[in-house]
Amino acid sequence: MENEPLIDEALKSELTAFYSAEDRHYHGLSHIEAMLALASEYRGLLDDPQAVEAAIWFHDAIYDSRAKDNEAKSAQLAEKRLAGRVDPGRLARIAAMINATATHQLPPLRDEDALSDAALLLDMDLAILGAEPAVFDAYEQAVRLEYGWVEEPMWRAGRSAVLKSFLARPHIFYTAEFQNRFEPKARQNIERSLAALESGTA
Repeated sequence: MENEPLIDEALKSELTAFYSAEDRHYHGLSHIEAMLALASEYRGLLDDPQAVEAAIWFHDAIYDSRAKDNEAKSAQLAEKRLAGRVDPGRLARIAAMINATATHQLPPLRDEDALSDAALLLDMDLAILGAEPAVFDAYEQAVRLEYGWVEEPMWRAGRSAVLKSFLARPHIFYTAEFQNRFEPKARQNIERSLAALESGTA
């Protein structure tokens, strides 16, 4: 059962429609594809690759930049669509990973393998922070477009707070693999973005 794909073609088509909405400047299909590529690259480290892939597909399915419950609603959608395809324990694990992307804090999972998968999922979601500068800058611009309704002073304050919260962590990424690969550049990108936000050049 754990080797069978959870996201069949019909479900993939439904989710692709969500991610193809015109207001998805960053949280769209390209983001999902980038995470799936990382999941494939690090598949050997995953305990339940299919569950992680399902969490990737669903984690931003519901996205409204004005809302505070996108991840919770995305997890609820996953629970509805995957009911009957997966046992309750595995489904709870998928939902926990989706909900964790709201704060990027590890979910309260007792199973060490499940916790390890959640850590990798969260790292994949934040890998964009450690991208090459031009790619990171395009990401920042895309997120700004998604929050186009926010006035500039509020945007600068809010975005700065988010970025500073990442810098304040001992490590932005949970896993050694992502720390080694993405952490130095992520901190450089964030510091550069903060400087631009504070100077008004972002």
